[in-house]
Amino acid sequence: MGTRRKAWLAGWCMALAALMANAEDGVLTLRGRIEASAHQSYVEVPFQVPPGTGRITVEFDYTGREQRTRIDLGLIDPAGLRGWSGGNKRLFTVASDDATPSYRGGPLPPGQWKLLLGVPNIRAGQVSDYTARIHLAPAAAPEALPDALQTNLADRPGWYRGDLHLHSGHSDASCASQSGTRVPCPLFLTLQAAAARGLDFVAVTEHNTLSHLQDLRALQPYFDRLLLVPGVEITTFQGHANVFGIQGALDFRVGGTTDWSRLLRETQRRALPVSVNHPALPSDERCMGCGWQPREGTDWSRVAAVEAINGADAGTPVSGIPFWQARLDEGYRLTAIGGSDNHDAALRTTQFGKSRIGSPTTVVFARSLSQDALLDGIRSGRVYIDVEGSGAVMEMTAAQGGRSVRMGAGLAVPAGGEVGLELRVEGVVDARVEWIVDGRVEQTADLPVSGKAPAWAWRSDGHRHWLRADVRSPDGRLLLVGNPVYVNFPAPAGAR
Repeated sequence: MGTRRKAWLAGWCMALAALMANAEDGVLTLRGRIEASAHQSYVEVPFQVPPGTGRITVEFDYTGREQRTRIDLGLIDPAGLRGWSGGNKRLFTVASDDATPSYRGGPLPPGQWKLLLGVPNIRAGQVSDYTARIHLAPAAAPEALPDALQTNLADRPGWYRGDLHLHSGHSDASCASQSGTRVPCPLFLTLQAAAARGLDFVAVTEHNTLSHLQDLRALQPYFDRLLLVPGVEITTFQGHANVFGIQGALDFRVGGTTDWSRLLRETQRRALPVSVNHPALPSDERCMGCGWQPREGTDWSRVAAVEAINGADAGTPVSGIPFWQARLDEGYRLTAIGGSDNHDAALRTTQFGKSRIGSPTTVVFARSLSQDALLDGIRSGRVYIDVEGSGAVMEMTAAQGGRSVRMGAGLAVPAGGEVGLELRVEGVVDARVEWIVDGRVEQTADLPVSGKAPAWAWRSDGHRHWLRADVRSPDGRLLLVGNPVYVNFPAPAGAR
């Protein structure tokens, strides 16, 4: 066996043994001691990275700060210095498509890597014990982030408001420069505009690229009241769809070696929720590929949501609401969401084709303001769309036989069984409630200024139906779009 082959095999075995030894928590833990003799010098701490690694995350801590010991931190890969954060970071990550500021993203070559410890100060007679917890995640599971990288801005259940469709200069958004020239719009301006609208979360969904992941990781600490969800708008000649929570590349080339069936299987494997975007738009020279027209059809069981409202299209012939409701009629439990599809962070008004950030707003009930909780909330269907981003509140419940459920949930109701529907709405004036069954308005009622709408009783015939509510202004303008309660539907693949 050649020398290089032996060295590679030995390194791989060392890495495997280290990982196996820490199998309980999936972390490689390195411990060591810095002596006073290391004052104003550098210490290298080696560790092995096996082939197929897609992310390295380091948590580092040390003792002796009370005695003014300081240890700086950097990272060396097999080719050289990968980054240096000095004393300002105790947690960092590097991956193919993103990295913590101070470090470079890119391929992670297997072999010996090293933590680089700089010791600007340690007093004579002192020692410092350090611990480095190194998470090595496989490239095949790029979304499997360690807990240390999970952002939770509010650890409490509630309704959280956001925009699920945004673009910046990382794809095709543009805005005015200081001199008034149209230039690619910096992502920071998009997030600043979202924060100014009082949103709790945004999904940045650039076209077929993940270059914005680096900026999102850098900007999240600054935007500590706005959850930044990485996304991508898979933009093809046969339709567009947002993928939320993505952390690694996804081949978008439908029509070549990839089709939508394969894409949806891959997103399902990686537990990434998919939303079909603006499905009723034309798909011709006016807007090539904008409408939803996969040639091989769509397995809707692999889709989580439909963008029922894109920007200002509510009430227009290209609204996604009829398309979404047709899928509900086919028996699929798909969550209606909205997104501004903003391409200019400076917009302050909304009109067809150009919407300001937060118009519409998607409002999600989630157990916390974290990415996993938010995406679970979208999957659950406990979601409504605030069409104009007014801040209005909407909550529907359905009760039968002593059981009460909310939007997105299901009820089993026998023939002759009666379902009591109630709606709580706040923040609208002189509005009208529409009770909708299988896409048809079955009952309307005037809405008090604030509080509960008049309850309505609906009688089941024992078959499959879906029930939901909309709220409109006196002139018929759509204000709030509710998701359904499902009656006698098959249970979804996951708990809803």
